[in-house]
Amino acid sequence: SEDSFDRGTFMLAAAFAGESDLTRANPSFGHGVEAYAHYFVTSYADWAVGDYMTEAVIPSLLHQDPRYFRKGHGSAISRLGAAVGQIFWTHTDSGGHMFNFSEILGNSAAVAISQAYYPENRTAGGAAGKLAIQVGVDMASNVVKEFYPEIRGAFRKKHATAAQSASIP
Repeated sequence: SEDSFDRGTFMLAAAFAGESDLTRANPSFGHGVEAYAHYFVTSYADWAVGDYMTEAVIPSLLHQDPRYFRKGHGSAISRLGAAVGQIFWTHTDSGGHMFNFSEILGNSAAVAISQAYYPENRTAGGAAGKLAIQVGVDMASNVVKEFYPEIRGAFRKKHATAAQSASIP
């Protein structure tokens, strides 16, 4: 629920809604503000359903723990590998590891559900593309989670240095 109602999910939905509106991904949605609202609601539903399916429903059924835990140490390559690899390999409730069925089956279920509210693009290719985007965004999210402390620290140092330079007479 936290991920589904996180501001990042709303921003992600807004960005994908904007892209869909610009490309007229579903012409039946129309044009203008009403069309954007329709794109936003359906995009948000995609991400929220995906969150619930990959982080609650499927993991509960399969006894997996698909949460991403930062490695936080080691080379950038090993940390990047851990962030990307977690999409395919995850922890079990018993402490072992196994293929991340929660990620793949959960997002597949979300894509299947989304076919109900997208009148166009109800093709296997369209569904495969949506699945790739869902998994890709989750992968990118893991990478951001892994490196966010360093990114935030770099921006804070730049901001602090710029503020100090501006305050020097």
